[in-house]
Amino acid sequence: MSKIISTHSFRGGTGKSNTTANLAVLVARAGYRVGIIDTDIQSPGVHVLFRMGNGDLNKSLNDYLWGKCEIEEAAYDVTARAIGDISEDSDRPRLFLIPSSLKTGEIARILREGYDVARLNDGFQDLLKRLRLDFLFIDTHPGVNEETLLSIAISDLLILIVRPDQQDFQGTAVTVELARKLDVPEMFVILNKVPPGTDLAMLREQVQGMYKVEVAATLPLSTEMARMASSDLFTNRYPTHPLTLELQAIANRLVR
Repeated sequence: MSKIISTHSFRGGTGKSNTTANLAVLVARAGYRVGIIDTDIQSPGVHVLFRMGNGDLNKSLNDYLWGKCEIEEAAYDVTARAIGDISEDSDRPRLFLIPSSLKTGEIARILREGYDVARLNDGFQDLLKRLRLDFLFIDTHPGVNEETLLSIAISDLLILIVRPDQQDFQGTAVTVELARKLDVPEMFVILNKVPPGTDLAMLREQVQGMYKVEVAATLPLSTEMARMASSDLFTNRYPTHPLTLELQAIANRLVR
């Protein structure tokens, strides 16, 4: 049974896209067929982590939403980039990326004209079937808009990425309430960019009490991650780093 996992943050800058990409790589590495779709159409960026530029993108999610291609035509097999060379005879693991366009004109058109959100839902389902995915990770747009609500509504699991910040805490409460109204089957919080010296037990207790939602992990603020500046996949560059080990524990939970 395929599983749809949406990752969401109420504000930008939480590390949502980095967390999503690295979790997807770790799940694929465990032997699964995984897709990542970047629905942050106004400010896309997941493809940068896979060292892909505009010149590498012949088709994007934007083209599908405007009826110019089928959704699988905008899916790029990034297995070799993310995991390494895999035997051509094997269909597992596999990692596919469906990026949004970084072209200024296409972003402006989305902002000006919008698109049929129902078509986005059809695209999710088509990806699962046509690429035979075990997991589809949806990297959502921060805050709350129509496509975010759709992504949350169809998710089997909603992962909320939250920094230990009062604005994040208050905004995330809105998302938690919406997710409950949309009957999301499972939801948990990842606390990200937690500064050194933080009382982790107290922070976890505070957040779990606030939302009545499990805190699945507390990810440390990493100077190595900051220095990389989204130029690569952290778990590949630093396979034994404490942050990688925390992400691996989350990935193990997702596949069990």
